[in-house]
Amino acid sequence: MTTLAAHAGGRRRAASRPGDAAPEDPVLCRLVERSRCGDRRASAELLERLQDRWFRFCVSLLGSGDAAREAVQETALRFLQGLADFRGHSRLETWALGIALNVCRESIRKRLRHDGARDLRPPIRDVAAPPALAVANEQRDRLRELLDRLPQRQREAIVLRYFEQLSVEQAAAAMDCATGTVKATVSQALASLRRSWSPQR
Repeated sequence: MTTLAAHAGGRRRAASRPGDAAPEDPVLCRLVERSRCGDRRASAELLERLQDRWFRFCVSLLGSGDAAREAVQETALRFLQGLADFRGHSRLETWALGIALNVCRESIRKRLRHDGARDLRPPIRDVAAPPALAVANEQRDRLRELLDRLPQRQREAIVLRYFEQLSVEQAAAAMDCATGTVKATVSQALASLRRSWSPQR
């Protein structure tokens, strides 16, 4: 598996990407249909299945557990409100992450408007390392420090591709942009990480 640390360190390996055409979880499909029909228990089960991933994702972008919990609550509300319009053009979980991403963006914009034109995202040192970050503790700490410094768009792309392990197509769907934009953004982020990582090797 390609790791973010390997990219940051400049070691090139064969690309590994999740299957883009993987079938939707049939259990999720049934829950969606039941929820659309007004089944509250199905809606609750859907949220239970998604909320841990939402929380991890929101913490990765916002840095604060409290801010992430608020974002998850808003994401859940928008998810249920928009479920009737979900047409399956992307996987349900990808679509749901896109909602969480928009909520996080709004949270960051509000914070900037309130506190001035500074990037006030707390560092993500308290985020549990995802499976893709198979590095030693000191490397992981260094990597998180460098991730804190990335521009917001680059950080989003890195979190989606390497923390959430989405394909380029899935990340593009979540970010609501072209696949070429995701590739370019990830490339820019990795180049920045390599430049900053090199002196520490």
